[in-house]
Amino acid sequence: MVSDRIPQRDFARKLRREPSKAEALLWRALRNRQVEGFKFVRQEPVGPYVVDFLCRSEKLVIEIDGATHGEAGDIAKDAARTARLEANGYRVIRFENADVYEGMDWVIARIVRELRAG
Repeated sequence: MVSDRIPQRDFARKLRREPSKAEALLWRALRNRQVEGFKFVRQEPVGPYVVDFLCRSEKLVIEIDGATHGEAGDIAKDAARTARLEANGYRVIRFENADVYEGMDWVIARIVRELRAG
């Protein structure tokens, strides 16, 4: 969820200015309709959350999980976040940083499958 101290839009802007390495790499592949002509935005507010990437037309959320998502409490928070987004009609797919670094072709293929399944 968004920090209580920072308004959501400002928080999203901060995240756009300071992407993780994995987010920056994936953004290079998603931006400018490079994937099947679908438009993606990054660090977009959706309900109480700021999602890493969003294809609005397909209601597809892509989340990149770094090392901070490996603890039991974080996994539970991610599951609750995913459940809430899905309850609001979004499809959510998650990748780990290593997926992006080591298997970008696989990541893009998985995204394309989800877009086509839409």
